[in-house]
Amino acid sequence: MSEPSLGAQLDQILDQDIGSVMQRERLAFDELTAPLTGSLVLFGAGNLGRKTLAGLRRVGIEPLAFTDNNSQLWNTSVDGLNVLPPREAAQRFGQDAAFVVTIWKGEATDRMHERMQQLHDLRCSRIVPFGPLFWKYSDVFLPHYAFDLPHKVYEQADAVRKAFSLWADDASRREFLAQIRWRTQLDFDGLPDPVRHEIYFPRDLFALVPDEVFVDCGAFDGDTMRRFLHHQDGRFGKLIAFEPDPANFQNLQQYVSALPSAVSERITVHQKAVGARNEKVRFDATGTESSAVGSGDLAVDCAALDDILDGCVPSYIKMDTEGSELAALAGAQKTVGRHAPALALCVYHLQDHVWKIPLFVHALSERYRFFLRPHLLEVWDLVCYAVPVDRLAA
Repeated sequence: MSEPSLGAQLDQILDQDIGSVMQRERLAFDELTAPLTGSLVLFGAGNLGRKTLAGLRRVGIEPLAFTDNNSQLWNTSVDGLNVLPPREAAQRFGQDAAFVVTIWKGEATDRMHERMQQLHDLRCSRIVPFGPLFWKYSDVFLPHYAFDLPHKVYEQADAVRKAFSLWADDASRREFLAQIRWRTQLDFDGLPDPVRHEIYFPRDLFALVPDEVFVDCGAFDGDTMRRFLHHQDGRFGKLIAFEPDPANFQNLQQYVSALPSAVSERITVHQKAVGARNEKVRFDATGTESSAVGSGDLAVDCAALDDILDGCVPSYIKMDTEGSELAALAGAQKTVGRHAPALALCVYHLQDHVWKIPLFVHALSERYRFFLRPHLLEVWDLVCYAVPVDRLAA
């Protein structure tokens, strides 16, 4: 019997009663960890582990310990919780506690099943990824990047199906299907491997041109700019970069100022966020790639691309703005609708961006073909490439 088509597989995922999905959200963690639900060990003392610890304390739960593969953390404490070597944690708590895997990060080189297998090999009796715990205490933990409550996907099932119809190749459709399955069923194993091409420079989809006018939204310290200049070897028309974080912007300025004048004179950098309108916005300035609009004590300038690019015709726009990509597109509607620049749009910061962003761009212009490509493991650095028909690779 042949495997159902990709569209039929999507229908199988989405054709579920939303009430039963919500019940699964509420009960999954307790069912997976019973009878050890109240005794927890957190495997991973990094950022996600610390967030999990803080959230559990908010609901009155104190885990027994952290365990971590980083030997430098062993027999220390992180946020007041002891960190044990995995073998010791398994010996002490393996039969009497549920181990929650709190490792999920963009720089990972392993997958969730490998992390869980390590604990299985140490004979821990109850092992669960962080997801069901976050579902149970969703008010505390969610949303967390693209991870959110599954029932929200079902509430937008029509939009999900419409977005599926936009993808231009089977690789994109398979990736989209796997993303929806992960968002609804936490299926880490079904996520495809990252593609080989460099992020934002998919030569199999479209090629950069010598007079490229490149707009870099979320420029960080110039990391994408460096790669662009390396690829172009000085052949470009103009480069316009936006970075609101003060520390990142200072690093960006220093990088640009050190470039040869023949290059730097064609580069403009703005210490601004990009959004739907020109305004002041709250900003969480961390001095890292994760700085984001929407929270924090800093007020920064936010610009609409349609206004700040007035008189400039961009040919390629990249957006990695930590969740404000849709707002940035709303502020670039005229530019995108009139000129149809190639677009590289990060769609891993919020659960619904993987369908809302391509649908939004398609509504602005029918000149695009859409491709979905993963650049890191397990959902991280997932990019929607919207390529004008006249720039598609042969």
